[in-house]
Order: sequence, then structure tokens, then C-alpha cells
Amino acid sequence: MTRFIAALAVAVAAFTLTAPAASAMKIEQIVSPAGIKAWLVRERAVPLVALNYAFHGGSSQDLPEKSGTANLAADTLDEGAGDLDGTAYHERLENHAIELSFRVGRDEFHGSLRALNEHREEAFDLLHLALAKPRFMPDAVERVRKQEMSALRRETTNPNNISSKLWWQTAFPDHPYGRETKGSLTTVPNITPDDLHDYVRRVFARNELTISIVGDIDAKTAGQLIDRAFASLPAKNDLRPVPQASPAGLGRVIVSKVDVPQAVVTFGGKGLDRNDPDFMAGYIVNHILGGGSFSSRLYKEVREKRGLAYGVSDSLVWFKRAAVIIGGTATRADRTGDALKIIEAETKRMAEDGPTADELAAAKSYLKGAYALSLDTSAKIASQLTQIQLDRLGIDYMQRRGAMIDGVTIADAKRVAKRLYAGGMLVTVAGRPVGVTSTSSRTTE
Repeated sequence: MTRFIAALAVAVAAFTLTAPAASAMKIEQIVSPAGIKAWLVRERAVPLVALNYAFHGGSSQDLPEKSGTANLAADTLDEGAGDLDGTAYHERLENHAIELSFRVGRDEFHGSLRALNEHREEAFDLLHLALAKPRFMPDAVERVRKQEMSALRRETTNPNNISSKLWWQTAFPDHPYGRETKGSLTTVPNITPDDLHDYVRRVFARNELTISIVGDIDAKTAGQLIDRAFASLPAKNDLRPVPQASPAGLGRVIVSKVDVPQAVVTFGGKGLDRNDPDFMAGYIVNHILGGGSFSSRLYKEVREKRGLAYGVSDSLVWFKRAAVIIGGTATRADRTGDALKIIEAETKRMAEDGPTADELAAAKSYLKGAYALSLDTSAKIASQLTQIQLDRLGIDYMQRRGAMIDGVTIADAKRVAKRLYAGGMLVTVAGRPVGVTSTSSRTTE
């Protein structure tokens, strides 16, 4: 096992050095013998294959009283499949240095695979067993459930989790997006092995399956491996409808009292759909305001100038049925009101005046250059290709992206800044903040 893991590590390191630039990357659309479509990037430098895929239907498919079903299924898929119990399944993975992972988002169930070429057939066979023939044996389900419950109990006293959960519950009340993907202490105990089988039966299907493969592999072989893993799945899924939604509670402040030294703040409002014509302008403007870089306005004003927090940022987040801007920070309890006033003032200034020409130029340069860093391994490339497909951006998006960024004018940026930030924010705080109380409209003491 050590020998195989070492070989995989060397292969990954080599690919990190040889991964093709986005502008030079050749992406092929292939169709497997069974008719399953996928995107392929051939990289012959190392004998490695990386697979990334997504099924439409994530935690939004959970029943309210059994939220966490999709997550429990993901955590238990590799605990035995087909005629293999959990121990035997993991031994086959480890003996061949095969990496499988599963995770759940609000809209999709995501999975990935990585293996050396000499073990790729074994890898795709094991993936097939997990997806098509999971066992969900009661003892395994109970063991994983206990682990999840332990984590959920820890989160009940974690201010980061408390503030985030409160924000989503308030922004999307009575909607699947308002429920935690991991479920809760009251819902996870309700989930049965039959519920897990039902989730897999309804979600794991070929009609809304998105696949990307990167590695030393040709189109014919890639198609054969795709069928090996996915061809036996049902042709069509059976999903519950998810209604369109928009974040509620804008203008509100909600404080949850927690005895911790710092106060954790979550803030956000309405965002932009990924297919909105203004998205790229909004993406650039948001980067300037609080996009996570050390040059953002919020970072400079909150951290650098006043030392109120270690970090502060916000992001555009989009789903199939909603889009939000959401950000956060953590600060000393006695300076929480000051930090929020600065965040509010900078957001208002961006809405009214937009970015400067210099800020726009710097953001464009950074966003074009940083993109390559998200494509420095086969796994990252495969993941990015899957997201591009899910967002329906087109197979040439990587080549067009730079020009799309350059095409945003200062007039576009100012217009979209007003559209994004003039609508108000929902703010949630966990801690003992000074200068902040729960309100029905945005005020501070």
C-alpha cells in the first residue's frame, strides 16, 4: 500500500508542474458507448486519471424532518457495497491507492475519483459498486450517524456555526436552502437505511449526470470506464421540486447570545444568478469590496486600518433556485458595533459610487492571473470542468473568461455595484456583542 501511495504522490507532484494553462487546455466532449456525455482533458505527462462528477439533487431533496439524509448517504457509501463489507471495500481501495470521495451540496451530490492508470479499472468498478449497490448496513449507518451527531453537538457551541446557521434559516425560512446540509440533532436520528436507499434510488441517475475526466487516457478508454461506473444506473431521476427563492430578512440584525470572547458576524443579501448578464461585472465588484484578497476594501478598512478582525470577506454564491452575497468576520465583542458600522459604510459607499478605475484594473489583473492557480492539478481541473458544465458556461469558457473580464467597463461596474449592494443586508451575530442588538431594521446602539 505504501508503494502505491508513494507512486500516486509522485504522479500528483509531477502533474502539478505540468498542468496545461487554461488558455492552452484542450477540452473534448466525448460520449460513452452507453450514450453518457463527459468532458475530457488528455494529459499524458503522468499515468494518472482523475474523475469528477455530480448528480442533480443534493440536500434540497431531504425531507424537512429528515434533513441530513443526503449527507449521511455520502458518508456511508463506502462502508460496504455489493458483496463487500466495509472492511473489504476499504482494503481494496487502500491496496490500490485509489482515492474516492463523496460530498453533498444544496443542489448536487458530488463525487471524485483518482487512481493510477494501472488500477483505473479497479477504481471504476469500486465506484460502480458504491453508486449502484450500496449496502447501508444498519451497524455501519449507526456508527457513521454517531460520528455525525458528535460533530453536530460540537457545533451547537461553535459561534461560527451558530451565526451561519441562523443566517441561512432566516434568509430561507421553510425552504430547503435554509436547512443545514448536515442535518440537525433532531433530524439525523430519524434517518433510516431505507431512507438512504431511497435517496440513492431517486438521485443517482444518468439524465442529469455531469462528468469530467482528466489524465493519461484516450476518448475510447474514457468512455468505457464511464460506462463501467455509471451505465447501469437508472435512466431518469425522480426528484422533488425545489421552488425559486430570494433571501428574506434584509435589513434585520439577529443576535444569538453565546459566551465566547469574540463575536462572529455573518452578513449578506441578494446576489446574481450565474447566467445573469451582469454576473462577471458583479464578480469583479464583489472582489473589490470583500472578495477575500488582502487588497479588498473591507480587509483594508476593518483589518489593516483599525485591527478589528483577523479577516473579513464576502462572496457571491449561487444555486439553481437562488443567489446570495454572503460574508463574515470575527471580532472582539466590545468592537462588534464598530466593525459592523464600517462594513455597512463600505457597502453603502460601493453601492453609491462603485469602484475606481484603478481598483477595477487591479481586480481584473488579479482575477485573470489567479485563475491558473485553481487549475494546477488534475483533480482541480476536473472539478472546475464539472462546475463549468453545471453552470452551462460552454466548453470554451476557459478561453473566453479573460476577454469577459476585460469587457467589463467602469460604467458596468458602477451600475452593477448599485444593483448588488443597495438592497440591504441580513446580519446575524453569535457572541456577546457590544453595540449590537437584534432589530427588525438595521440599527446599532
